[in-house]
Amino acid sequence: MVQGMKKHKTNIMKRIFLFLAALAAFSCAASADDRPSSFEQLPAQARDYVNAVGNGVKVMYVTKEDDFFRPDYNVMFTNGILMEFSNSGALKKIEAKKGTISKELIPESIREFVDIHYPDAEYVEYEVGKRTYEVKLSNRLELKFNSAFHIIEVDD
Repeated sequence: MVQGMKKHKTNIMKRIFLFLAALAAFSCAASADDRPSSFEQLPAQARDYVNAVGNGVKVMYVTKEDDFFRPDYNVMFTNGILMEFSNSGALKKIEAKKGTISKELIPESIREFVDIHYPDAEYVEYEVGKRTYEVKLSNRLELKFNSAFHIIEVDD
């Protein structure tokens, strides 16, 4: 009977160990890994967007973030602006690591709302979701808009 209990405990311990080992292996595989890339390796849509809005600012570096499902691309400019693109090349995010984001990079409907309600605020971050748009302002407010660019949330 005692020997049967020991064997049962050993089997449970083996299962727990295997579960933890599998969990650790999966989490390592699922973690994002930024790798240096080149501008030419960006999806065409992302290259076109950067060329259209870059205003002559040089690209400092490009990275490919190997996500578990789909890679993302990050483009860092010498002026401190970081742009994130999806695997298809669609813009996901613009973030000012230093300074602020040019108003021209923000959709006109959002700019009009901000100009009326927060005329002294500058843009620090702009994010494109599946059905929403979000901006973070220099006055620490976060504004969320729906797909029709109507304000749906203000967070401070």
